[in-house]
Amino acid sequence: MLQPKRVKWRKEHRGRRRGYAKGGTTLEFGDYGLKALDRGWVTNRQIEAARIAMTRKIKRGGKVWINIFPDKPYTKKPAETRMGSGKGSPEGWVAVVKPGRVMFELAGVPEGLAREAMSRAQHKLPIKTKFISRVGD
Repeated sequence: MLQPKRVKWRKEHRGRRRGYAKGGTTLEFGDYGLKALDRGWVTNRQIEAARIAMTRKIKRGGKVWINIFPDKPYTKKPAETRMGSGKGSPEGWVAVVKPGRVMFELAGVPEGLAREAMSRAQHKLPIKTKFISRVGD
């Protein structure tokens, strides 16, 4: 799974998710992409599931780029624990995604297949996304 090798701090604040993506809003590498329309957290497991769904659909052709990385730890308290007694233990890793962010890119396959592959990936993600291409964003 995707996760950082080292982090400066073990636990982080949740932060605010307002605003729009600052960078990564255009296709950089591939011909087709998956652009976020909502804001939210995407876990390392969801990113991996989307990647697998895409690569299985395109079989051995094409190339996939993942433009988001889960570098934010999220914490959880054990079940049936009373309030208080500090922050929970780190549970997993998330990538903060804001509207406009191109999360995945794909090249080397026909548009119909790319659209179908991205559709499979969309079902694995917790946020609304749209298919974009170089010719018509």
